[in-house]
Amino acid sequence: MLSVGWLIAAVLVAIVLTLWVSFTLTRLDRLHARVDAAQAALDSQLVRRAAALQHVAEMPGSRLPRQQADQLAEVAQHALAPDQRDRPAAENRLGRALRELAGSVALLPAAAVEELSESATRVVIARRFYNDAVRDTRTLRARRMPRMLHLAGYRELPQYFDIDDSSPFDGPTEGEPDPFPLPVTARPEDRTVEEE
Repeated sequence: MLSVGWLIAAVLVAIVLTLWVSFTLTRLDRLHARVDAAQAALDSQLVRRAAALQHVAEMPGSRLPRQQADQLAEVAQHALAPDQRDRPAAENRLGRALRELAGSVALLPAAAVEELSESATRVVIARRFYNDAVRDTRTLRARRMPRMLHLAGYRELPQYFDIDDSSPFDGPTEGEPDPFPLPVTARPEDRTVEEE
């Protein structure tokens, strides 16, 4: 027969385990909700970037060559297609179109360049937030206890969204100061005698 001390210890262990499982389950639910929210934000920023490119391509009075404008419109429409099965490929194609368009930036109105730059920057940020949420969720789900207890249920393991989202429109335009300049570090040869 078990003593009262062992019974109390068993009850305490059961309470601690229950609290730990409950905490982990709650955290896992929150991480999945964070992934869903980040994915929705990323989707909206990708749509915004494609719409900005389509707007530039179909802009009335555009000085872009007709063939280039048609190609840009086609790329943008492909990225905006709702039944897109291979979205990363479509987004990479759109990114390449943006890099090619950078050579014709002088033919675009300043407002269009600003819109493209802002939408490209927002995609970078949204993708970073999404991939961070995916990483945190996958890390928690990879632990032994959540796997053994199937705390994620039947939810699919979230996947990273990897595209080349570097933009030729990033950074300051010509004649505009860099809003985030890199700090200048002193080189050893720049030190004065007093500093030594």
